[in-house]
Amino acid sequence: MSEQPVRASEPEGYDFQAIQDRWLPVWEELKPFEVGAEPSGRPRKYVLDMFPYPSGDLHMGHAEAFCFGDVLARYWRGRGYDVLHPIGWDSFGLPAENAAIKRGVDPREWTYANIAQQKASFRVYAPSFDWSRVLHTSDPEYYRWNQWLFLKLYEKGLAYRKASWVNWDPVDQTVLANEQVLPDGTSERSGAMVVKKKLTQWYFRITDYADRLLDDLDALEGKWPAKVLNMQRNWIGRSRGAEVEFEIEGREARVPVFTTRPDTLHGATFMVVAPDSDLAAELAAGASPEVRAQFQAYLEQTQKQSEIERQNADREKTGVFLDHFAVNPVNGERIPVWASDYVLADYGHGAIMAVPAHDQRDLDFALRFELPVRVVVEVRDADGEALPHPGESGVATAGDGVLVNSGELDGLSKAEAIPRAIEILEERGTGRAATTYRLRDWLISRQRYWGTPIPILHGPDGAMQAVSEDALPVELPASEGLDLKPKGSSPLGAATEWATVVDPATGEEWTRDPDTMDTFVDSSWYYLRFLSATDDTQAFDPELAKQWGPIDQYAGGVEHAILHLLYSRFITKVLHDLGYLDFEEPFTALLNQGMVLQDGAKMSKSKGNLVEFASELRAHGADALRVTLAFAGPPEDDIDWADVSVQGSAKFLARAWRVAGDVASEPGVSFAGGDAGLRKHTHQLLADVPGLIEAYKFNVVVARLMDQVNVTRKAIDAGCGAADPAVRESAETIAMILSLFAPYTAEDMWAKLGHEPTVALAVWPEADPSLLVEDEVTMVVQVDGKVRDRLTLPASVSAEDAEAAARASAAVQRSIGEREIVNVVVRVPKIVSIVTR
Repeated sequence: MSEQPVRASEPEGYDFQAIQDRWLPVWEELKPFEVGAEPSGRPRKYVLDMFPYPSGDLHMGHAEAFCFGDVLARYWRGRGYDVLHPIGWDSFGLPAENAAIKRGVDPREWTYANIAQQKASFRVYAPSFDWSRVLHTSDPEYYRWNQWLFLKLYEKGLAYRKASWVNWDPVDQTVLANEQVLPDGTSERSGAMVVKKKLTQWYFRITDYADRLLDDLDALEGKWPAKVLNMQRNWIGRSRGAEVEFEIEGREARVPVFTTRPDTLHGATFMVVAPDSDLAAELAAGASPEVRAQFQAYLEQTQKQSEIERQNADREKTGVFLDHFAVNPVNGERIPVWASDYVLADYGHGAIMAVPAHDQRDLDFALRFELPVRVVVEVRDADGEALPHPGESGVATAGDGVLVNSGELDGLSKAEAIPRAIEILEERGTGRAATTYRLRDWLISRQRYWGTPIPILHGPDGAMQAVSEDALPVELPASEGLDLKPKGSSPLGAATEWATVVDPATGEEWTRDPDTMDTFVDSSWYYLRFLSATDDTQAFDPELAKQWGPIDQYAGGVEHAILHLLYSRFITKVLHDLGYLDFEEPFTALLNQGMVLQDGAKMSKSKGNLVEFASELRAHGADALRVTLAFAGPPEDDIDWADVSVQGSAKFLARAWRVAGDVASEPGVSFAGGDAGLRKHTHQLLADVPGLIEAYKFNVVVARLMDQVNVTRKAIDAGCGAADPAVRESAETIAMILSLFAPYTAEDMWAKLGHEPTVALAVWPEADPSLLVEDEVTMVVQVDGKVRDRLTLPASVSAEDAEAAARASAAVQRSIGEREIVNVVVRVPKIVSIVTR
């Protein structure tokens, strides 16, 4: 370690810049947060922040997110753990490519320049990262293992290619996974209204894991935010019911229809199919020319709408009769088949049985096109009166009731009728119990350049062949000479020399797949690559994964509640099934931080309310920013930067720093015999902080530190004096706990207290139980409901002695005067309540 500056050269006052300049080079030489290859024998914790995207310099959102993750990493070190806390960059993706196109530069140039800028800012902000494990997902050394992962899924039948209707971003000219379409039907990237387009794409078969992804959420209760668990449950969307097979006249194969209410089959008076389904196209092709023309126009209209628009219950129902009839399998009734946009092609099999009396959308459609409405569930109101007929009231009766007009189901309740209806279908061979999901397979193809090439070769006869593992990575070609502008097909297709591969055995030309992978593939397993960041023989070492995994604490934004977290859970389960992992859930505990706002609005350049991280860092220093963010409120709450006081945080840090400078006792002195009151205060802090940190109550811990500094200052100035060992004990405790939030100030305090760096590796002392016992209690005395005195009494005081002390109080006697005491209630150690008349 380089020699530290002598005390005489240190400024007399608190100077954050001088302190930062003093300790940064020391930490860089010591590398205190690197985790060695050899086990230390200490327990382990893996703490991970969601890695950043290099879209420019760090911003205030980064400042908050990495503050909270670092608090937790530093905390576990203070509790005696070896902590792995790595950093990397999620450096592939559309933003980099779009920015490069706009600037006329290579995406690599833009990406790695931003990484360098962010890394420099991180250096000053001082999160406790293990900088020996840095990774960038756009490095061939990383995405080689993305391709390896793809091949493993391909071998297992979990990666496949098919033609289907997909979400198409008309601005970025690429497909999107369902999870990347916002609730309003727009792209999360470009903001454009997403449309449907039929393309042949690569998918990961995540639906094979739907039940496990859903059921395993139960084990995360209390460890993940309830909001995130509910979002995942709703997205997976498991529905139990029956698959019913309908015959369509003139068509050999039956049409399977999923329903959660097979008991209402007798009320199915028509069938509706999605206009963009293969079934609708087939039926329209066999209809009259007039119907074919109507259908084609309707299909084109449907394709311009988002799924959100199509699902809007308030929209007027539209549709086209397809000139075909189906046969209801329970009563043999002919029912017309319609195409309507309120049915989606990827729900079930793209067809529904319409029961208009008991489904509002079906009822709206039936009334619009004058189709039959048959009640099969008699629902009554609170007074026992049957509800009006839906065909007359316009309101579907969706509640529970008794089956009517339903043959042998008549008189049964819903709970009784559903299983019986399934039995009947199974007996007749026209249906069976079934489960369906809202979740769809993960579409991973992207028609853009800046991503991981898909390691598949296409032959002249349409055959596909996987690239061999020893030929990985399939590296991206240089972007020079390629037109990267969005145009609906991947720029890689134009890289002829790169794309063409000649089979040496046959001389046949094969073509590389031109698409790249969704960048969520990169982030689905990156936590494992950190374990073996420099290993060029394997994606990760399974033995290290067993030692360190799963992640003990994950921190990041709630915006990844479905996309990233769901995908990472899926890939972890796949790797477990392949024998690489001994756990199935990647993230044991999850912390989501809120947003940093300005004047109540999200920060943005266009709104003119942007608070720049770099300027705040220069103006106030890293410690003041970190303390301000931690003190502003619970981590999950939004922070309005206009309402916080960075200056107040700086003043607190200066007070803490001065306390350390005033300590007059020597290091190693016995704390026993020091001021008892101050020692009690210190040990109560040591006892309370672990529970507060593990409950993410960082703001409360900062408040407790402020109180400890104030109590210690009073002890120095008016009580025991700077030489009292209790003052040193308190100052050392402040420095150790403060290092979670303000590493520079805490390190300087630690040095002033005569210790070698670094305070971040100092193991906290345990609270002394004997100092946590209260010797005295304060009891409130009320007379007729009004507080008249507060008594300091021994902690062991009895109810009789407490009452006697209350009666003897001069203030209480004055309040009672000549009135008679009629009742006294004593609740030790809180209150004595006297009632008079």
